[in-house]
Amino acid sequence: MDLRLKLKNVLITGGSKGLGLACAKAFGAEGARVAIVSRSQENLAAAKKILGEAYTIAADLIDASAAAAMVERVERELGPIDVLVNSAGAAKRTDADELTPAAWRAGMDAKYFSYINVIDPVVKRMAARGRGAIVNIIGNGGKLPAPTHLAGGAANAALMLATAGLAGAYAGKGVRVVGLNPGLTETGRVAEGMKAEAKRQGISEQEALARATKNLPLGRMPRPEELADIVLFAASERGLLLSGANITVDAAHHPTIV
Repeated sequence: MDLRLKLKNVLITGGSKGLGLACAKAFGAEGARVAIVSRSQENLAAAKKILGEAYTIAADLIDASAAAAMVERVERELGPIDVLVNSAGAAKRTDADELTPAAWRAGMDAKYFSYINVIDPVVKRMAARGRGAIVNIIGNGGKLPAPTHLAGGAANAALMLATAGLAGAYAGKGVRVVGLNPGLTETGRVAEGMKAEAKRQGISEQEALARATKNLPLGRMPRPEELADIVLFAASERGLLLSGANITVDAAHHPTIV
């Protein structure tokens, strides 16, 4: 199936590692022109060695002005953004007893505003051009509360509403917005989450990981490349009717009809 992504300009936040890097590789393989964003120049340099031709830019997306400047620079140097994939930001895993108002706010900054600060300038530019697609990689933590992921889960839930709302607001202007909600995936972020869960249960990280993966229907965690395949379809014109959806993509770990 031709996804018609060749020569499309694709901006991927959090594109230097994990799910974002897997998406960058997949879009590049389809012939798209890829730009990746990260706060870390070191991570960008490592990703550049893997991706080759990708455009890289460092920015702290929690800062709205820095995010807007990044978008302006990408469009000036790469061209109009056809596809935005948001994969940046992850709230620190914190046990419920240790949460404070500051921790809740930090969770929103890390996950919600790191997306919104990029979406806002991009969706308006896309609407002015009459075309574009935004795919938000969010997470099932917004639907399934966990004791160590309440602040981040709240941010995820807010992103799901923003995704659905923006899709409705901009559908008539040629812009598609889709949310994808993975569960446990074989990434460094999940490994970090195991540390918090191990502390909460008073067990080793290895035991926490074993318990978390014991009942996964696949018998293993999904790989980033497997999620990237879904991102590409959702971002392509073949995924037109997905706009406004927040789709669980966890290989039946938490079967749902919602």
